[in-house]
Amino acid sequence: MASDQALPRPAAARTGWAARLRNVEPIMALWIALALALAFLVAFPLIKLMIASVETRDGAFTLNNYATAYGRARYLEALFNSLKLGALSAAIATLIAVPMAWAVSRTDMPGKGFCWAMVMAAFVLPPYLGAIGWILLAGPNSGFLNVLWRAVTGAEDPIVNIYTFSGLATVIALHSFPLVFLFVKSALDLISSEMEDAANILGAGTFATMRRVTLPLAGPAILGGFIIVFLETIALFGTPAIIGIPARINVVTTQLWQFFEHPVRMEVAAAYAMPLLLITVAMIGAQKLLLARKGFVSQTGKGGERREIKLGAWRWVMFAWCAGVGLFAVMLPVMVLVQASFAKAWGRGLSVDNFTFRNYYHLLFEHDMALTSVWNTIWFSAAAATIALIIALLVAYMVVRKLSRFADALGFLAMAPFVIPGIIMAIGFYAAYASPPFAMYGTAALIILAFAARFLPIAFANASAAMRAVHPEMEEAVRILGGGRMTAIRFVTAPLVKRALLGGWLIVFIVATRELSAAVFLVGPRTRTMSVLLYDLSEAGNFEVLAAFGGILLVITMVFVAVGMKLAGRDFMLRRS
Repeated sequence: MASDQALPRPAAARTGWAARLRNVEPIMALWIALALALAFLVAFPLIKLMIASVETRDGAFTLNNYATAYGRARYLEALFNSLKLGALSAAIATLIAVPMAWAVSRTDMPGKGFCWAMVMAAFVLPPYLGAIGWILLAGPNSGFLNVLWRAVTGAEDPIVNIYTFSGLATVIALHSFPLVFLFVKSALDLISSEMEDAANILGAGTFATMRRVTLPLAGPAILGGFIIVFLETIALFGTPAIIGIPARINVVTTQLWQFFEHPVRMEVAAAYAMPLLLITVAMIGAQKLLLARKGFVSQTGKGGERREIKLGAWRWVMFAWCAGVGLFAVMLPVMVLVQASFAKAWGRGLSVDNFTFRNYYHLLFEHDMALTSVWNTIWFSAAAATIALIIALLVAYMVVRKLSRFADALGFLAMAPFVIPGIIMAIGFYAAYASPPFAMYGTAALIILAFAARFLPIAFANASAAMRAVHPEMEEAVRILGGGRMTAIRFVTAPLVKRALLGGWLIVFIVATRELSAAVFLVGPRTRTMSVLLYDLSEAGNFEVLAAFGGILLVITMVFVAVGMKLAGRDFMLRRS
């Protein structure tokens, strides 16, 4: 027996799990690695959030968190305010965007390039910067529009007050209308002119045909855009905080922020966030059903002729509508922000003695956090975009090439953050990783991972579209000639998709630089991003320094937008995959 015990152990027994891991097929090993990464980024924070909503701080099961979250009239009012704000903002955005989309897609309206530029600018302009611009424009006492109105008419009351429910909804709609525009224009581009010709033959005029034929055919897209704006609005933090809190308009996102004030009530916040998550999932499901009903849209393929509708003198009316939208959504807010950024006191208006570079000098050379926040924003966003794109590319390759029967599960996890509002994703990351054993609260790693998870669906959609554009036969030809899969990817697939992937990286980077809803819950004293510092400055009420810092953010954003337009196409941020 002793001699038997002294015998050397077989090699397989000595190596144990190491040998087993080496024997795993490379595709299965890749699937396992991606599954673990997606579980860490997506599944675990969401599961932890749900668990936290029914736990005490000691880990015991309880429903008291829900009783607390919905036991006060103020908290219920915030939920109803969010729903009303989402519906009103989506309705205004739809009214703004549908005529613009019809004019650009179907008519001979002049200035379509200008219209596209305004849509792009409204999309790129961070919503909280637009909100600050409208405070400077339409504040009831010192807003430029109201000051001008009083000077011209002698009236005492303001002509417009941004600190109202309708004012808040309008500002949000002026930021969100590009989403509706994009949905509707894409649908209108597929409609053949034959349908409109038939209506004209039967006596219908141009606008009657538009109302009774063209727009009903694009009905699912209009409703889909409405739903997307509704969901974006109820999950938005910056604009409701900057305008809504001074106006005493409480919504779900600002109420969640109040739960994170000292003492932090994360369990109550988790319970309070659950209806927002359920509403989002339900509305996304409804939107997918609507867009799947393609019978509403006439798709005639290559034979469908699409001609521009001649509007005559009305084409200038439509251009005036589009120009007006661009004026109120982009040009006026940006102009007043630029003026305030170079002003000693923004309320004194344009004058030589009111001009100064002091605000920019203070931010660049005296402020203890401004340059740090700029660096944080750039490298957090770049790291998050890189992580998101690498994971998205590998998942897309497995899904599109059907390399595993479990690949679709990875695709589902990669797209799951699309139905999770950013503010809920942030609370989930807080619940999962802020406390020991991870203890990551306020660290750069936590913010980067949260950004990567938040915008992973954008990267995945972009990578999937790029992979579908490369026929697998091109890779198979390399393998027939003796090359391996990695050789085919390196010399065939990668060169063909690199431009699209660069565009995807830039999109994730740009939207991450302006992200506030997730960042405001996760940053620490030395990891503030530009968006969070802008929010802090808005609470301090120093609009001149705030406008200057917003100008710095806009310059950084526009530099990367220009790079994206040069490398990936003029409309790279507004493409639908």
